[in-house]
Amino acid sequence: MNVAVLISGRGSNLGALIAAGRRGDLGPARIAVVVSNRADADGLRVAQADGVDTLVIPHGDYPSREAYDAALVEALRKRDVRLVCLAGFMRLVSAVLCDAFPNAVLNIHPSLLPAFPGAGAQRQALEHGARVTGATVHFVTPELDAGPIVCQEVVPVTDTDTVETLSARILAVEHRLYPHAVRLVAEGGWRIAGRRVVRTTIAD
Repeated sequence: MNVAVLISGRGSNLGALIAAGRRGDLGPARIAVVVSNRADADGLRVAQADGVDTLVIPHGDYPSREAYDAALVEALRKRDVRLVCLAGFMRLVSAVLCDAFPNAVLNIHPSLLPAFPGAGAQRQALEHGARVTGATVHFVTPELDAGPIVCQEVVPVTDTDTVETLSARILAVEHRLYPHAVRLVAEGGWRIAGRRVVRTTIAD
């Protein structure tokens, strides 16, 4: 299964996915291309260092979000992509992308959705006095952080946490959780029930 990873910045989760693929931990999934809307994204160099094909599609070249997503879809279909992973892709995606890849666009978010959606989730958790937060991998829909949940992992919030310390612990969890979710989705044996992804077969 060819996978595209969409990025805008440093490529931290991209690096974790590439490393997992190198270890054989993504199951049938293979990272076929990394696409960035920014030519200066550090994640492009992360991909290139591992021999992964890269592509830059600047969002400023398109008059609307839908036009940009249509260009993305065209580029991904040319590469026979079946699964799309957002990894620090700093753009809301439209129905154009979601409809082209139904139940096949994943995102990772630094909270236990539906708590603390959108930007600054770690700060939101601290400001609300949450005792636990975490990371969530979910399918993407045009509504922000509202798609069916594939998997989650809890991260405790300590009394001495800052945004930086909490973010660092959540990121370590993301690096484990995202490859696990990609493998789960790629291997099949699941269905969507409401806002939850339910396993229909038990992996060996």
